[in-house]
Amino acid sequence: MSSAAAETSTFFGHPRGLSTLFFTELWERFSYYGMRALLVLYMTTETIGANPGMGLNVGEATAIYGLYTFFVYVLSLPGGWVADNLWGRRKSVMVGGIIIASGHFSMAVPYDAMFFLGLALISIGTGLLKPNVSSIVGDLYPEGGARRDAGFSIFYMGINLGAILGPLLCGFFGEGYNWHLGFSLAGFGMVLGLISYQYGMKYMGDAGLLQTEDDDVTLQARSRKFYTISSIFVAALVTIGYLVGSGTIMLDLQSVAKNLGVVAVLITLGYFAYIIFFAGHTSEEKKRLGVILWLFILAAIFWSGFEQAGSSLNLFAKDLTNRVIFGSEIPASTLQSVNSIFIVIFAPIFGWLWTSLATRNVNPSIPAKFALGLFGLAGGFFVLSWGAANATPESPVNASWLVVTYFLHTVGELCLSPVGLSSMTKLAPKNRVGQMMGIWFVAAALGNLIAGLFAGSLENLLPTELFWQVALITGGGGVVALLAAPGVRRLMGDVQ
Repeated sequence: MSSAAAETSTFFGHPRGLSTLFFTELWERFSYYGMRALLVLYMTTETIGANPGMGLNVGEATAIYGLYTFFVYVLSLPGGWVADNLWGRRKSVMVGGIIIASGHFSMAVPYDAMFFLGLALISIGTGLLKPNVSSIVGDLYPEGGARRDAGFSIFYMGINLGAILGPLLCGFFGEGYNWHLGFSLAGFGMVLGLISYQYGMKYMGDAGLLQTEDDDVTLQARSRKFYTISSIFVAALVTIGYLVGSGTIMLDLQSVAKNLGVVAVLITLGYFAYIIFFAGHTSEEKKRLGVILWLFILAAIFWSGFEQAGSSLNLFAKDLTNRVIFGSEIPASTLQSVNSIFIVIFAPIFGWLWTSLATRNVNPSIPAKFALGLFGLAGGFFVLSWGAANATPESPVNASWLVVTYFLHTVGELCLSPVGLSSMTKLAPKNRVGQMMGIWFVAAALGNLIAGLFAGSLENLLPTELFWQVALITGGGGVVALLAAPGVRRLMGDVQ
């Protein structure tokens, strides 16, 4: 069944396969954001009480959170390689979804070892699923053009609907009744996504199937090598986990996270040094690669603030926010849905705004939009720092402070995130588009790791001081980005 044949049935005028991917991603994001909303809250809750947690301190919990979210994004790189070289995107999504569901159900078992096993499985599964389900959407539109852009807009709505529902439902059951019930619900969400995916696969034609010119012997040899390396890696991971869990090896998770961040930065800088100076690119391509490096730095700064939603902002919602609405207290985790609600409302408005400004030749450049994104993020933290100044557990602040913060963060996200994705494809040399998309994931991974380390400062800093520091750092980054924008724009050449 070809892609063309698959279009005999349509989904809002688009290939019917888009609905399959729409609901698959909706339920995957439901599971991811539902579990993420509970993660730090569960780890920092005392081990006694009606709904006991792990009893970790804030520094340990946020370091684990940062490491987990770091690997979720970094593992997209090998996940993309597996799809391109071994399984194809379609199989990679299915296997990834199964591993994700297994991870959530592992976390439903009330033992610490199963909790950490679950985090590892979800990281691996998301690395297989996340980059490849989006790529299959592109495969449905071989002609490209505006119709593909519209298809991705519909798909993006599925992402955010899942991100709205996950914290609301998983938070209600997990935080309100039993943490492991919330983790289970996230697993059932992923199972629904897999059922939807399997049922709708017949509508996808040949989209997502493995496309290779290699013969069977080459594929089999590559497959054996992959499984051998993977087995060694898993065995080493399990061994290290056992030694740490038994106390044979003592690890300071915050130090591990810091060192991992340093290694990630050094590897990235080394990679850019190689491809700019030694990979044989033209002068024009080198300039554009320099622009990508600059955007990478700005994106890492942005995500280091934005991704505190699941850590420091979540803890602020739990401890220092009045969440009573119509006489009932809502779980802190439900406020994690606010950003996605704003995305659904304002994404079409921003799409119209950029198009409208472009027709008048006043559309801000890519580096200028990155600066605006950092200003939006800084504005949100300035607001929350102001609101947190007099907040105490006995006198919590109104939830509107967090809502305004999330609104400003959403404005920043819409200025930077979709623009960044698009810019990677525009600026990258033709033979490095996939690698530059991987670099974008690394920026997000590094930002998530730094976000976890920042949030750990709540052990020693008042929330108002932490939020003020993040606002100054991200706002300062925005000022530098804005001042550098004209020069960076010249390096881009004719890329708009």
